[in-house]
Amino acid sequence: MAECGPVDSSTSTHTMDKSITLPPDEIFRNLENAKRFAIDIGGSLTKLAYYSTVQHKVAKVRSFDHTAKEAHGDKLYEIAVQEEVTARLHFIKFENAYIETCLDFIKDHLVNTETKVIKATGGGAHKFKDLIERKLGLKVDKEDEMTCLIKGCNFVLRNIPHEAFVYAKHADSEFRFQNTQPYIFPYLLVNIGSGVSIVKVESEDKFERIGGSSIGGGTFWGLGALLTKTKRFDELLQLASKGQHTNVDMLVKDIYGGSYGSLGLTGDLIASSFGKSATANKEFSKEDMAKSLLHMISNDIGQLACLYAKVHNLSRVYFGGFFIRGHPVTMHTITYSINYFTKGEVQALFLRHEGYLGAIGAFLKGAEEDNPNQYSWGENYAGSSGLMSVSPDMNPMQRARSGTFDMLEMDRLERQLVKLPLLQDPSSYIPDTVDLTEDALAREYWLFCFEDALDGVVKRAVASQPDMPETQERAEKFRQKYRHKLQTLRHQPFAYGSLTVRSLLDTREHCLNEFNFPDPYSKIKQRENDVALKYYLKAVKSLDQLEWEERQFALIRGVLAGNVFDWGAKAVSDVLESDPEFGFEEAKRQLEERPWLVDCYDQWFERLKGPPHRCALFFVDNSGVDIILGVIPFVRELLSRGTEVYTYISNAWFWLVTLVLRDGLRDERLMLVQSGSSSPCLDLSRLDKVLATVVRERNTDLVIIEGMGRAIHTNYYAMLSCESLKMAVIKNSWLADRLGGKLFSVVFKYEVPAGKLSHDCSAASPL
Repeated sequence: MAECGPVDSSTSTHTMDKSITLPPDEIFRNLENAKRFAIDIGGSLTKLAYYSTVQHKVAKVRSFDHTAKEAHGDKLYEIAVQEEVTARLHFIKFENAYIETCLDFIKDHLVNTETKVIKATGGGAHKFKDLIERKLGLKVDKEDEMTCLIKGCNFVLRNIPHEAFVYAKHADSEFRFQNTQPYIFPYLLVNIGSGVSIVKVESEDKFERIGGSSIGGGTFWGLGALLTKTKRFDELLQLASKGQHTNVDMLVKDIYGGSYGSLGLTGDLIASSFGKSATANKEFSKEDMAKSLLHMISNDIGQLACLYAKVHNLSRVYFGGFFIRGHPVTMHTITYSINYFTKGEVQALFLRHEGYLGAIGAFLKGAEEDNPNQYSWGENYAGSSGLMSVSPDMNPMQRARSGTFDMLEMDRLERQLVKLPLLQDPSSYIPDTVDLTEDALAREYWLFCFEDALDGVVKRAVASQPDMPETQERAEKFRQKYRHKLQTLRHQPFAYGSLTVRSLLDTREHCLNEFNFPDPYSKIKQRENDVALKYYLKAVKSLDQLEWEERQFALIRGVLAGNVFDWGAKAVSDVLESDPEFGFEEAKRQLEERPWLVDCYDQWFERLKGPPHRCALFFVDNSGVDIILGVIPFVRELLSRGTEVYTYISNAWFWLVTLVLRDGLRDERLMLVQSGSSSPCLDLSRLDKVLATVVRERNTDLVIIEGMGRAIHTNYYAMLSCESLKMAVIKNSWLADRLGGKLFSVVFKYEVPAGKLSHDCSAASPL
C-alpha cells in the first residue's frame, strides 16, 4: 500500500515518472468530461474524486421486416452500433508527495470549466487549500470529515456487493467476502486514525459518535518511533510482521505456569503487554517491540469496539482508517481481539475501499443536485486497481505501482437495482455456485479457460466491426488489458471480491466496452437469428400438431436444444465453425438421453396436470436459436394455459424479440423486460426495481432460469419462495466431469419450497 510518512524521492521518482507519463485515460481518465470534483487529504494520502460522462457503443436491432425480405433470402433485420452516454465516478488515491504534480497534470488535461468549487475533507484539506485553488482555479469548500466518512461508507455498502470482508490469516482464502445484506443499517463504524472514533450508523442521515479513544494509530506510530527509531508507518508495520510478541509480553502461563482454568484464561493469553521488559535483563529486538505494541493497541481497540457493540446491540462492526489500510498484521490482531472478546458472536469486518470513504462522501455532498443516491452504481473492473495481495512476495510489480496510484471507477447503471422479492432468504443468497478464491483447482482451470479463449474473442470482436475505424488496434488493446487482468487475478484472486466465473465474464465485458466492442458475437448472432426466424413458423406448427403429453416433453427438449447454441463455449463453437449446417435438429440429437444428470421432468409433468401458474418470470438467453426456437415456443404454451409471462432479456435483442412475438404471439399477458446487461450470468440480488415491483404485484409463482451461466455458474443452489425451473445443457467437459456427467449432459431442476409440495428429484454432486 502507499507509504505513511515522508517519501524518499530517490526511490520514488522512477515510479512516479512512469505512472504520470502514461496517457490520461490510464490514470486520470475522462478528464475532458470531468466535473464536480472532491478531494480528501489525509496525513500521507490524497484521494481525488470526480464525475464524468463516458461515450460508449451499444449494439441494437435497428429494423425488422419479416415479410418483405424473407422471400428474397435477405437478412430479416439489421443491427446498428449506436453511441450512448453514461455517467462514471472516478476515485484516485496517491501519496501527498505527488499532489502538486498531479494537480498540474489535471489542469493540463481539464477541458470542462463548468466546475467552480471543489469539495474537500480530511485533515490536510486546510494545508493544501491555497495550492489547490491556485493550481485548479477552483474554490475549496470544506466538508465535515465524519459526515463524509459515513456517506462514503453507506454508498460502497449499497453499491458494491463484495465490499466487506472478514480476514482469516491462516485460511485457504485470507479474504472471506460478505454478501450484501438487504438492509445495511444499523452498524458500528470504528474509524482508526490518529485516535479512534466509534460511530453508530442507523440510517442514511442518522449517525452518532458514541465513543472513541486517544489510543489509536497515532499512538502506535508515536510509541513505535520512540521504541524502534523507525519513523515510517509502513516500515513499523513491516517490523511488527517479523516480530514475536511473546518475547516482550508477559503471558498467563508466565505467571501461573499454565492456563488459569477457573477464570477461563488460556496459557498463551497476554497478561501484561510489555510485561517482560520490566524484569528481563536484555535488549529486545525492534521487531518484537513493534509486534507487542501492535497487539496492545489492537486488543485495546477491539475490546472497546466489542463493548460498544454489546451496549448498542449491534452485530456488524466495520473497521477503517489509515491504521488498517489492508495490512495483514493489523487486520489479524483486530480480528483475533474481536473473536476473543465476543466469543465469535461478532465478526470484525473490513472494507475493500475504506481509503476512499471520505472522498466518496465529499463528492456526494457536492453532487446532491444530480441525485447520485437515486441510482445504482457498479464497480468498473476495467478501470479499478483492485485489492492488493497482503504478501509483498506476490506480484511485487503490482504492489509497487499501486503504492503510487490506486484507482476505483464506478458506472451509473441504467436502472435502480434491488433483490428479487422471491428469494427465500435474501440475507443468505449467494449468486455464484463456486467461489474460485477458495477452490484452487477450479480457479486455475477457469483462468486458463478464459485466457485460452482470448484470441477467439479478439477475432470475433474485429469481425463484429468490419467497417469501423481502428478496429484492429482497439482489439489489441482489449487483449492486453484483459490478459493483464487475468494475470493479476491469478496472483490476487480476491482483487475485486470473490472470484467467480461471473466476475471473470463481467471483467471481460467491462474491458470490451472500454474499447468499444459492445458485443463481439453480434454478427454471429445475426446469422443465427436469421436461420432461426425462417424456421420458427415451421417449428411451432410442428409442435401444435403433437398430443398434449408429447408436446410438453418436446417443448422442454426444444429449450435444452436451443441452449446448446452457445458461441462462448469452446466445445460448441468448434462444432458450429466446423459444421455450418449444424442446426436445431442436430442439437436435439446431441442431448443426453433420459435419465438426465439432474432429472426432475416427471415431477414437472405431474405439476402441469394441475392448475396453471398465475405468473411466470423467465430469465432467458440473449438471442438466436436459444430464444427463438427454444424459449418462445415454451412461452406460447404457458400463455395458452392462462399464465402471465415476464421475460427478462438483454437490451441488444429486446426489439428483435418484441417484433417476433408481434407476428404470432401478441398477448397482453406477455411482457418483455430489458435487463440492462449482456452477461450470461445472473445475480438475483441486483435486478431492475420495476421488475421486482411487478413480480410482487402479480403474485409470481414460477421462476424459470435457463442456461449454463444463469442456472449452473449462478443460482444452482438459489432457494426461492415459489416454484422454480432451472434448465441447462453442460457444454464444458471439465465442468461436466466435475458434476459426474459428460459433455451435453442435461440439468433439469424443478424445485418447490418446503411444505408446499414434496417430490423426489435426483441431483448432481456439488460443484
